[in-house]
Amino acid sequence: MLLNAFTSFGQEPAWTAPPRAPLDIPLTVAGNFMELRSDHFHSGVDLKTNGAEGLPVRAVAAGRVSRVKMSPWGYGIALYIDHPGGLTTVYGHLRSLAPTLAEQVLDAQYKAQDYSVDLTPPAVNHQFAAGDVIGWSGNTGGSSGPHLHYEVRRTADQRAIDPEAFGLDLSDTRAPIIRGLRLYALDSIARHSPYPGETKGFATELGPGGYRLRAGTDVAASGPIGLAVHTVDHYDGSSNVCGVRRIDLDVDGRRLFSVHLDEVDFALQRYVNAHMDHALFRDSDMHYHRCYRQPNDRSVLYEGEGTFVPTPGQRHACTLTVVDANGNSSELRFTLRGATAEEARNWPGRPTGTNMFHWDRENVLIQPGIRFTLPANALYDDEPIEYGRADAPPKSLTPLHQVLSDLVPLHVQAEVSLEAADLPTELRPKAVVMKRDRKGRTSSLGGRWSDGWVTARTKTFGGFFVRVDTLPPTLTAVDLRSDLRGRDAFRFKVQDDLSGVDTWSATLDGKWIMLVYDPKAKTLTHRFDRFSEGSGTRTLVVEATDERGNRTRSTHTFQR
Repeated sequence: MLLNAFTSFGQEPAWTAPPRAPLDIPLTVAGNFMELRSDHFHSGVDLKTNGAEGLPVRAVAAGRVSRVKMSPWGYGIALYIDHPGGLTTVYGHLRSLAPTLAEQVLDAQYKAQDYSVDLTPPAVNHQFAAGDVIGWSGNTGGSSGPHLHYEVRRTADQRAIDPEAFGLDLSDTRAPIIRGLRLYALDSIARHSPYPGETKGFATELGPGGYRLRAGTDVAASGPIGLAVHTVDHYDGSSNVCGVRRIDLDVDGRRLFSVHLDEVDFALQRYVNAHMDHALFRDSDMHYHRCYRQPNDRSVLYEGEGTFVPTPGQRHACTLTVVDANGNSSELRFTLRGATAEEARNWPGRPTGTNMFHWDRENVLIQPGIRFTLPANALYDDEPIEYGRADAPPKSLTPLHQVLSDLVPLHVQAEVSLEAADLPTELRPKAVVMKRDRKGRTSSLGGRWSDGWVTARTKTFGGFFVRVDTLPPTLTAVDLRSDLRGRDAFRFKVQDDLSGVDTWSATLDGKWIMLVYDPKAKTLTHRFDRFSEGSGTRTLVVEATDERGNRTRSTHTFQR
């Protein structure tokens, strides 16, 4: 009823009582809301747990559990609590849940015979008071180290909003840092002055009145251009790089563009790749925020289009203002000189040519042995086609086909088909398309053989080739002893060097038991529970299957 009331009257969600902190220790930030991440804006705040697991995590306010998601990936063990007033809090990467809730989840997992479950009431039914322990901090899922991921969402639409604007008190007296400025030519005739030496942009320095470009820097352009600013933020007591909340661009006293990084719509998350300079973020860890909208950027973060056409011979006064989540601000003031087309003729411009992938239509690249299909709206802007063919990598059935680079972002998946007409019938179900990135790392895209071609879908550009996977995963007992009396768990190492581990299962005395897969450690762990306890001689069967259906089985006996 409370939710319906808030939704019906269109009121902003609010706490009905001041929330408390989710951890008992002083709060230190490892990552903040709307920080740039690969393929997404960060939807919460990452709170450090002193490098350890097992710290009590507490409900910040009274509420009822609305969702529990258990997964080897993503948020790992994640708990969602709905609160009166229209807010939902999310607690991710937990090591374990509060006992009563954990028992409900365990029942659901054994009923589904699957560790990965996504549960809502009535499968989970629990009310927490403010300050109750809801679980313990961990490192599960896609976490790269022990910490607590904490989110605040509007219950009505499940969009993430800034936890600091809704009661999370974090110490931050430091203004954002502005490190560089870049210019982008936005049509075929536009040009801008080159960056000094081998640098990626115009460097800044901090002076008495704020940031400025280094002495002697001449920023000039001809034709329509867009700007981007390299900026990051830090919280008190933390060296971690964090994101900013708002960026304003003023030219000659007129507001040209604003970026408001204050809400995450999960359906639009991938547009982060359009907002940032994706290549510099991935390759150089530079946080360049575009202050203009790319043609296929449909996010709702912006006010204005940001395109600017300098007047030849005129000096334009520009100000970039960057504000963090706590109102600390920095300014970069500089002059942009309008150049003539003749002066700018040999300056850097926009890549052009007849061989282009166009963002607003389907594109099909056909070369001997490869078909590469890009749907319409897969790109954020037109990109020049770069294709190369190299000798077959080791054990490959095809040459290496290089299509652009993974530094060029894709918004939706492309389809890649590689010719493998001579593949014997018995090996066709085992064929996979492999992708190699710019650093030489390979991964399997899966795929299916049909009419002499192996076809798969890819989220990135890169190098593509075909291999055959006929080898099953390996299973190695790590601490499984013949006598497990007094022990609470056992582990297996599970590895697959090609298509990847896909499914896993175990039975104990013929009954299904739960294995927890940790893709970071490549382990399968079982902790004895009320479904698996029992004394005497026990028979354990463990199986693992890769994505091509190759299966490994191992049988063991032990005393319990």
